[in-house]
Amino acid sequence: MNHDSELDARERLTRHWLESEPAVRAYVFAAVRAFHDAEDVVQQVALTVARRFEEYDEKRPFVGWALWLAKSRVIDHFRKQGRDRLVFSETLLDQMADALVQRQPEGSARQAAMERCIAKLPEKSRQLLELRYEEGSSMERVAAAVDSTAAAVRVMLFRIRNLLAGCIQTELGKEAR
Repeated sequence: MNHDSELDARERLTRHWLESEPAVRAYVFAAVRAFHDAEDVVQQVALTVARRFEEYDEKRPFVGWALWLAKSRVIDHFRKQGRDRLVFSETLLDQMADALVQRQPEGSARQAAMERCIAKLPEKSRQLLELRYEEGSSMERVAAAVDSTAAAVRVMLFRIRNLLAGCIQTELGKEAR
């Protein structure tokens, strides 16, 4: 493979992965309950996608192919955990993947709307979301970081999530018009 075609392949891989990653992430997080385990599985999927990209058939949807690989990584995760059976059946994992493939454009619009809405939040609200959901901190750690109580943080996060849900619906409504 020459240098130009290698760069072209990397660009296609990057573009496809960035479009499909939210669906892969949703799929993995639905199947794997523990946050850090799910993050590890998503990383394994990304590595597998990169290693096997030359096998991808450009005539087919990339997200479907990536979700097929994600299913294998989810099954591997449960096997490594020593579980003889999956929490979800393989049939259900297939159905989840199919649903995500069909909803991919909607998911991208929802993700963009969520990012716009988060940007509108006050700094303290964004900090709470980052600590809790991006870093995976416990309520107690979040409370200590913002000099509050865990109960108060729960209430604040509940309100922030409700505010975001309303904002996202409004943003999506604007796009539909």
